Amino acid sequence: MANRLAGQTSPYLLQHADNPVDWWPWEPAAFAEAAHREVPVLLSVGYASCHWCHVMAHESFEDETTAAFMNEHFVNIKVDREERPDVDSVYMDVTVALTGHGGWPMTVFLTPTGEPFFAGTYFPPTPRPGMGSFRQVLAAVSGAWTSRREEIESSGAEIARKLAEAAEMPVGGGRGPAVRLSATLLDTAVEELAARFDPRHGGFGGAPKFPPSMVAELLLRHDARTRPVAAEPAESARGNERALDMVALTCERMARGGIYDQLAGGFARYSVDATWTVPHFEKMLYDNAQLLRVYLHLWRATGSPLAARVVRETAAFLLADLRTPQGGFASALDADAVPPDAAPSADGHPPLPVEGASYAWTPAQLAAVLEPDDAAWAARLLEVTAEGTFEHGSSVLTLRADPDDPRRYARVRAALLAARASRPQPGRDDKVVASWNGLAIAALAEAGAVFEEPAWVEAAAGAAALLRDVHLVDGRLRRTSRDGRVGPNVGVLDDYGNVADGLLALHQVTGDLEWLELAGTLLDVARAHFRAGDGGFHDTADDAPALLRRPRESSDSATPSGQAALAGALLTYAALTGSTEHREDAEATISLLAPLLARDARFAGHAGAVAEALLAGPAEVAVVGRPDLERLARLGTAPGAVVVTAGPLTADRPEPGVYVCRHFVCERPARTEDEVRRLLGVRLPG
Repeated sequence: MANRLAGQTSPYLLQHADNPVDWWPWEPAAFAEAAHREVPVLLSVGYASCHWCHVMAHESFEDETTAAFMNEHFVNIKVDREERPDVDSVYMDVTVALTGHGGWPMTVFLTPTGEPFFAGTYFPPTPRPGMGSFRQVLAAVSGAWTSRREEIESSGAEIARKLAEAAEMPVGGGRGPAVRLSATLLDTAVEELAARFDPRHGGFGGAPKFPPSMVAELLLRHDARTRPVAAEPAESARGNERALDMVALTCERMARGGIYDQLAGGFARYSVDATWTVPHFEKMLYDNAQLLRVYLHLWRATGSPLAARVVRETAAFLLADLRTPQGGFASALDADAVPPDAAPSADGHPPLPVEGASYAWTPAQLAAVLEPDDAAWAARLLEVTAEGTFEHGSSVLTLRADPDDPRRYARVRAALLAARASRPQPGRDDKVVASWNGLAIAALAEAGAVFEEPAWVEAAAGAAALLRDVHLVDGRLRRTSRDGRVGPNVGVLDDYGNVADGLLALHQVTGDLEWLELAGTLLDVARAHFRAGDGGFHDTADDAPALLRRPRESSDSATPSGQAALAGALLTYAALTGSTEHREDAEATISLLAPLLARDARFAGHAGAVAEALLAGPAEVAVVGRPDLERLARLGTAPGAVVVTAGPLTADRPEPGVYVCRHFVCERPARTEDEVRRLLGVRLPG
């Protein structure tokens, strides 16, 4: 019998609709039920492609005995963190504060008023050293609630009070001298990044290692060799010649490692090691959208054939594996699948999914697909060994060097991909998240224009149309949809920032003023309903459902922080329209994030990239009556430059040429390729 999650749009919640746990969605009625029954709330937060969420679900939430105890002693609420990032943010802060670490699944125990008093992440079904079993935790919490309820409620109130106080602290913590947004700040931030760089394998830090997408964009904009020769504003950052080298090495190591799908393209979420060899296999839309843009910009700066290949393969992955029938892009592919040779369990249940089962290979599996000579050659090239690099003697495919016979490799790759397609495939979380689709729209539109691939631009336009027609309800964005049905959750700040940025990129490529106007509408909503008193923005609107505190993240995570995302869109809109108000809002927000840039730029990469554009102008490029120079203009490396063929920038410019402007003050039109190259820092041959 299905529980209350059966009518939800979230694939993650629907995964739990048949649990014996009497799950509630996050709604006031659940807390009212807890108050009526005088029991605590058990909040469980995860997402559809989360490996350990699946593990805990099978071990505990599908277990009749465990579920019966949960139903008797708690009101149980299940939340998809991707649908409700605001709820996740508030209670993840609690979990980290109470335990010293975070992660998913996240388990938090609350009073009926939503105040937290105990938290953790994954709990096993049986005790482990230093960790009680989930049933032991449930019994201990329930017993404490019964015997020490007043103490627990007081503790929850105190935790909530401290959480609210922490949320009011400025980004810099209120200590030390004020930090001013300046060229010196950016130069210092990049020097600090260089000190943390892994010179052997690329990236920053050790294992696990995540793709540094936003930091890479900052570095690409900062490198001295990618900046235009033409004079920039005096305040513009001087650039660091190591910046491009860091991006190039990181991108090469990732593209040749197991974190990149050598057969179908696309990147996994992160590498469990420092060498990018063994990934956590889930493939997220937000990672691939951002990395598509990073590799595009790396190619634009260097002409790297490897970067060009990754751009094409990643775009193909997005269109083939993540595009939905409605034209949007699905959130993720799972890490797990049922192994091809798995047998049912002893009690007759279907075999359980295993992480990486679709992707890993043994020498015997290669030999079963390929001719003997090809199998041996492929094993050497792709590093498939008898010992294996992954579990049970299997290996994750890597491509540490280009094949000596490209035609042979193309044939082998096609055969292996076809064989892999016959294996059980990872599940797909097919909900459409507005923010992440905004990232995909921006990447595909820009890459499609530069690589002259109209299908990519058309896909970007299709996703934009879905957001316009389905996610925009009464002038406000909704966070998610599925199968063309809009979800109930209101959009948060990064939805507005990333969708507006995607629409602005689409406008620049297509010349369609509708996308410029819609982006302006979304930015107006954000400025009206998300603004904070200090020049920045909250993550939730002033009329959004209230939580324990109003979340406001400053640090980037897997995606840009909402404030940095919105600042970038505000700056681009100002560059396209000449709006002083939008530029001032962008400057104020990035200035607010300057202390984070000064403290640790690894968590402020997007803010740093926007700051580079602010200090460089950014350049405003209008191509008038010279379609032969349009693509060349788009190859420029001026930080944050906008390039248009229609709109306010092109008005009243009857003379053909490429106009390079700042704050709508333009130089004389460039009419030759050499002039465009000089003004915009074009480094490629054509």
